[in-house]
Amino acid sequence: MRKIIVTTHVTLDGVMQAALSSEEDPSEGFNYGGWAAPSADAMSGRAIQKEMNKPVDYLLGRKTFEIFAAYWPKHATIWPGINTGTKYVLSKTIKTSDWNNTVFLQSLNDIQQLKHSEGADIQVWGSSELIHLLLENGLVDELHLRIFPILLGKGKKLFDNGTIPTAFTLTEHIVTTKGVIIAQYKRAEELFPTEPVQTLIDRYLNR
Repeated sequence: MRKIIVTTHVTLDGVMQAALSSEEDPSEGFNYGGWAAPSADAMSGRAIQKEMNKPVDYLLGRKTFEIFAAYWPKHATIWPGINTGTKYVLSKTIKTSDWNNTVFLQSLNDIQQLKHSEGADIQVWGSSELIHLLLENGLVDELHLRIFPILLGKGKKLFDNGTIPTAFTLTEHIVTTKGVIIAQYKRAEELFPTEPVQTLIDRYLNR
């Protein structure tokens, strides 16, 4: 079985829309594009590069795919993996692309079959609506988040009301010089703790 890994920039209030550029996604009147830039530093840059260098395949929504397809084939030296890795795209409106190694999916069932197939792990970049679908159906195995110390109040969110209750375990984290929390979580087996209440209280009080 292949892991599905969501990797994204997100604000403290959960916004993930157009983190890197004002031209990335101005839909629904979003005018805060590029909000991650003021908090960029070498540490966050290395974290992004680490994700980009992993030997994975990719699962993208249509809008993110179209943004990527217009840019990354011309900048292969920056992110070789996005060109050589297989790009699975969930879309009911487009079925072909000139970008090499692109496969189109049409349904949740296609994603479930992909997850249960043999092959590399699968990263999801951008694609807020696709992420919501994955979270609603318990298909996210890991969250790789770069949490920025900013509130926007509007914009496309990482989580919505359809997300099912799921517990995650922190596996790795750092805090950058600009206060960005870079954290990786893997899905936990249990949602709620089974320990006695007193044990939990003692843990919180460090007794």
